[in-house]
Amino acid sequence: MAGLFNPTELDHPTSLAAAVLTDGNRLIVIVIAAVALAALIVAQLLVRQVLAAGEGTDSMKKIAAAVQEGANAYLTRQLRTLGVFAVVVFFLLFLLPSDNWSQRVGRSVFFLIGAVFSATTGYIGMRLAVRANVRVAAAAREATPAEGEPEKDLTTVSHKAMKIAFRTGGVVGMFTVGLGLLGASVVVLVYAADAPKVLEGFGLGAALIAMFMRVGGGIFTKAADVGADLVGKVEQGIPEDDPRNAATIADNVGDNVGDCAGMAADLFESYAVTLVAALILGKAAFGDSGLAFPLIVPAIGVVTAMIGIFAVAPRRADRSGMSAINRGFFISAVISLAMVAVAVFVYLPSTYAQLNGVTDDVIKGHDGNPRILALVAVAIGIVLAALIQQLTGYFTETTRRPVKDIGRSSLTGPATVVLAGISIGLESAVYTALLIGLGVYGAFLLGGTSVMLALFAVALAGTGLLTTVGVIVAMDTFGPVSDNAQGIAEMSGDVTGAGAQVLTDLDAVGNTTKAITKGIAIATAVLAASALYGSFKDAIGTAVNDVHAKAGELTLSMDISQPNNLVGLMLGAAVVFLFSGLAINAVSRSAGAVVFEVRRQFREHPGIMDYTEQPEYGRVVDICTKDALRELATPGLLAVLAPIAVGFTLGVGALGSYLAGAIGTGTLMAVFLANSGGAWDNAKKLVEDGHFGGKGSDAHAATVIGDTVGDPFKDTAGPAINPLLKVMNLVALLIAPAIVKFSYGDDANPAVRGIVAALAILVIIGAVYVSKRRSVAVGDDGTSERVAKPADPAVVS
Repeated sequence: MAGLFNPTELDHPTSLAAAVLTDGNRLIVIVIAAVALAALIVAQLLVRQVLAAGEGTDSMKKIAAAVQEGANAYLTRQLRTLGVFAVVVFFLLFLLPSDNWSQRVGRSVFFLIGAVFSATTGYIGMRLAVRANVRVAAAAREATPAEGEPEKDLTTVSHKAMKIAFRTGGVVGMFTVGLGLLGASVVVLVYAADAPKVLEGFGLGAALIAMFMRVGGGIFTKAADVGADLVGKVEQGIPEDDPRNAATIADNVGDNVGDCAGMAADLFESYAVTLVAALILGKAAFGDSGLAFPLIVPAIGVVTAMIGIFAVAPRRADRSGMSAINRGFFISAVISLAMVAVAVFVYLPSTYAQLNGVTDDVIKGHDGNPRILALVAVAIGIVLAALIQQLTGYFTETTRRPVKDIGRSSLTGPATVVLAGISIGLESAVYTALLIGLGVYGAFLLGGTSVMLALFAVALAGTGLLTTVGVIVAMDTFGPVSDNAQGIAEMSGDVTGAGAQVLTDLDAVGNTTKAITKGIAIATAVLAASALYGSFKDAIGTAVNDVHAKAGELTLSMDISQPNNLVGLMLGAAVVFLFSGLAINAVSRSAGAVVFEVRRQFREHPGIMDYTEQPEYGRVVDICTKDALRELATPGLLAVLAPIAVGFTLGVGALGSYLAGAIGTGTLMAVFLANSGGAWDNAKKLVEDGHFGGKGSDAHAATVIGDTVGDPFKDTAGPAINPLLKVMNLVALLIAPAIVKFSYGDDANPAVRGIVAALAILVIIGAVYVSKRRSVAVGDDGTSERVAKPADPAVVS
């Protein structure tokens, strides 16, 4: 996209002063805010339905309580840590240029609101999930009748358990779309035409917290999971959730703080950031209408998400639970498209000349129909979500050839399993990137000769994809809830026979839904980042217009034939690799500490194996908590400071190229990591179900090793790239005016640029250096020195 920028465009930016929030649009936004509140009310109704279900036996309740305590303790400490960081950024935002103090204050205040909403979405997702998992297990337990009782209908039991799990996800989905739409609507109502500037802060708050929750939760969950698998399954030959494994509680805690809290926050910030870009570009492209229409589309999505969540009702004719979930998703998507079509023809005029508040002559004189542009752009987003769902399913479902190929490769050992998974991930990344690229380019072509219209069409495609987010979040949360339910059932020993099989089937469906939602989340990230890229161009144009420079001084270009821009492009790609490497390395170090601790417990307490001694679960929870919180700083500092370093060192053109490099590389890397990890995980499930040797075979050990490689791929580094891209785009958007100001005109100040760049570079180098020096310290007895002291009671309880 770097070719979209040229000096002529930047010297003559679009004037946005004419756009206003009319009385009619204000009423529409008030209605949209009411729809957002309705979503929160529906969420409360779903909460009551979930909590009304039974909790099972005393043993199941005890295990569930331990998971709840660990998850609450970790997330509370994480949010306390992030609160300090958020307050610092709140004050730093006051230093950035703004049109007036009202915008400056609003940007900082709504930064905090965005951060709080993102954290709230993640926390609620985790809190309900840890209470729902035992209820899903209890529902499945009904499949195994007590002595003297008649046989139960397995289909009825399975449907009841599945409904509890999916309704839990529905709560998180409703909070995601409700809070996201409510925040954006309030900003528009309060700040009217200035809303896009203030929303930059709202989006940054949501994106920063989501990235930290994604990275921290991902490190926690995968350190515990890898440690539990390597010692429990491979070395001791015991099942995945065997209560004798000291890492099992931490593993179940991790599912909730990583998958539930992390993904909920991630998709919330995708929602918020896409709305930010759509409103910024909509104001320029559609004038008055651009301040309301980008909110109308996701408001429709809120309504159809409610329909989709309740439409997920399993039927006897369904081949699996995935059939019911797919039905709900496609019902929601089709109704969304129909309702958007109605809204487009009712709300928008039939010609561009009729758009009020647009001063760009190219747009006013544009041939065509804005209704067609809006409808087709939104349709592209909805269709893109559906296609990615099918493509991701092909590469990660147990019934498809790619996963079967990995299972077959297990017959020749771990090396071929790893190679097969990597090849599938690399190949799938190409197809997914092509789909996303075609979607972006197809939307871009709708703008014709107007770059601003084209970029707004890309943003509208993003809002189209947002119409499915409520159901997508429900699908994602369904996965860890089902996984945890199976863990609680196995640890308690109270769910056997048919009930255990019900949970195994639900867990397999959950693995697929998690992989699918990661693919769609990546698409939302790319569309949001691409739209933000257009907003970045607009920000530069506005900043250039404010600079009083000598004629010919402003020669801003993003042509990569210029060395500084080419270097910026390469640095953008490199940061994605460095970020991924740091995240995976953090999991490796923490998992190593877990392995040593679990080994120590088996060695020093042999009674664990015959159930005469109790494992010390709290020690592993403590290791994962401390490591996850300690490792947060470096990836976060890299995401925030790298754009600052590039922009103030190489200039605003290089910064634009940097973003292009990050978007392109991040798309491929995120899909590669997510699909490789998902395929390895389901290949392991395939072997455990009796294929290619079954449990306990060499093939099983090989797929367990492949799964441990894939764990940090799919649940730590891959998903964290999504918020990384948006954080970097938003930081670039916020600092662009300052870079232009200190680079050109009367306020040009190379010294200030040099100091800011030097500080950013030094902090990045220092953070990476400290991170790389950390290691798993091993004592003479083979235990990790990190667990030599007793676990912190505050973490365990």
